[in-house]
Amino acid sequence: MDHEELLAQLHDWHDNDEYSRIIERIQQVPVQERGYGLISQLARAYNNDERYREAIQQLLSVADEGKQDPLWHFRLGFAYHHLGLYDQALHALREANRLQPGDEDTLDYIEYIRPKAEKMIRDQQRCKLDAAIWKQKHGNALPFEGFDLASFWRGNEYARANEISEPVDEAVVRSIEQELGYTIPAAYIALMKSQNGGTPSRTSFPTQEATSWAEDHIAITDIHGIRRDRSHSFGGGLGSRFMIEEWGYPDLGIVICDCPSAGHDVVMLDYRLCGPEGEPSVVHVDQEDDYEITYLAPNFEAFIRGLVDDSVFDEGDEGEDIED
Repeated sequence: MDHEELLAQLHDWHDNDEYSRIIERIQQVPVQERGYGLISQLARAYNNDERYREAIQQLLSVADEGKQDPLWHFRLGFAYHHLGLYDQALHALREANRLQPGDEDTLDYIEYIRPKAEKMIRDQQRCKLDAAIWKQKHGNALPFEGFDLASFWRGNEYARANEISEPVDEAVVRSIEQELGYTIPAAYIALMKSQNGGTPSRTSFPTQEATSWAEDHIAITDIHGIRRDRSHSFGGGLGSRFMIEEWGYPDLGIVICDCPSAGHDVVMLDYRLCGPEGEPSVVHVDQEDDYEITYLAPNFEAFIRGLVDDSVFDEGDEGEDIED
């Protein structure tokens, strides 16, 4: 089969949504023989198969050839969008529009992405400010120094049966990090050493904007353990990768908390600003609102210290002080 016949076959498979066949067939072609056309088709198939990081890798490998191709920029923007990298998605889509002005799909996509990108930039600025304040206040203190971990967890039969795992095992931590592609924060590991997953005694966190849960806060039902022996733990069958790959949550980090909606919103560690080995912020991701991302805290320990009792938000309740 010559090059033109192969491209025609790939287009037929694309029309029939046979993306895995496209990927498998192109991978049979030696890398040095693929050229811009086949690599573009491979990236397209990766995007349609929801393998966005691999799509970006392929697209960036032919960045010089793609500079003047609006489709190259559009596909790059599509991949960045699904990773929650809205600022980079917007930049790529604007380049696509510059090269092919007036394309309706591109213009509609730009209008859709713009508010998400603007919010992301605002949240990252707020995160940087909060992180600086946190560092000034806590300095080089050990994780949870002065924090009462003994009373943090709420004991109940469901948690003992379904959420609490065996003590943290460092070898398991390292293998799960490799599996997820992210370094788990030291504070998370420290908390899991007190109890490896379960329900905290305080389950609400204040927000500066409304979500599908409430006008001024979100709620969680549990914090996931770093194990594989519980379904919702980091390495469990219904854990972080399941929520990203099956429920469509953006691949911006690790799902760490379930919420009362039973999967329709979650709390995640967000590595977009720091990279996979850095100190992630904490965000709420709302499937009920088109996977809207709401910034919560500059790091995991700040999130845990910021949790408050549900009664703080009861109507007519004067509230209580929030521990920082």
